[in-house]
Amino acid sequence: MNRQQGSEARRGILAVGTLLVDHVQVIDEWPEQGRLATIRHSEDATGGAVPNVLRTLARLQSGLPLAAAGLVGRDGDGALIRAALESEGIDCARLEAVSEPTSMTQVITVRRGGQRTFFHQEGANRMLDAAWCEHLVSDHKIVHLAYLLLLPALEAPEPEFGVVAARVFARLQARGYHTSLDLVSVDEPARARQVVLPVLPFLDYLIINELEAQTLTGLPLRIGGALQAGAMGAAAQQLLEAGVRQVVVIHCPQGAWAASRRGECCQVPSYWLDPAMIAGTVGAGDAFCAGVLYGLHEGWPLAKTLRLGNACARFNLRSANAIDGAATLAELHAFMAEQAVAEQG
Repeated sequence: MNRQQGSEARRGILAVGTLLVDHVQVIDEWPEQGRLATIRHSEDATGGAVPNVLRTLARLQSGLPLAAAGLVGRDGDGALIRAALESEGIDCARLEAVSEPTSMTQVITVRRGGQRTFFHQEGANRMLDAAWCEHLVSDHKIVHLAYLLLLPALEAPEPEFGVVAARVFARLQARGYHTSLDLVSVDEPARARQVVLPVLPFLDYLIINELEAQTLTGLPLRIGGALQAGAMGAAAQQLLEAGVRQVVVIHCPQGAWAASRRGECCQVPSYWLDPAMIAGTVGAGDAFCAGVLYGLHEGWPLAKTLRLGNACARFNLRSANAIDGAATLAELHAFMAEQAVAEQG
């Protein structure tokens, strides 16, 4: 089958990878070691890229076919994930329950500014391997995998492709999918480059933040905490030259940059939100990713795609969890149109 012809007949997004429950705890200030902090608010919510991206896409109410694939435990957290996805109309036929506990993260959020710290238990996600991924079959147009670097079975060396994840993506592309990848930020640059760089030639879309882009390219994108905006486009271009087939997107709190094989390059600033309205930043990157995936699926121009991603992220910030701030596509279009008028005025 010709890959281009096959992708034109396909529709929808299949998200594969990390599924977990975020146990969110909101505190006033981060305590010194050995000191006590009072929890002001607690809630449990689905987390990880698969639920976050798919549920944000579902709340667009666009009618796009959506499906989840991955592993959960035979426990209450696994049941919570399945119920939450199914309640949004997301296909869970490729969600498998295994003996390991459902992966989970304790998310400690500081009330002022919404900054958060994560304590992660690997759980069932660590069992997701090449054999499982390579047998995925569906009619979706895009298969999105995240977060690589939290899926240890896909990081192993592979003699032909360099790393197991690269072989997985090669086979998914051969099956007719457009392939997409998101990462998690780690403080292990050598490991990140060793795992991710061999994967790039088998990706259609790479959607990452500035810290991950800095790790992969070696370009200084933040110096002393300050964003080096002039280098963001160069980083996107460098990752294209490293093999990404269609589009590289790099996002950060200040905005988003993108470059494509067709020669498009653009930068779109973030939408402003009063800091007093920021309830949390959990899932903001996933919300951005969801908006970008929708635009890429629909073949939008890059600038419009980035604006939708920024709008999804901005609405996400209104909630302490990763989902409750999500808006419909109609609401997002109205917001973007309003902002465009304000900018022109």
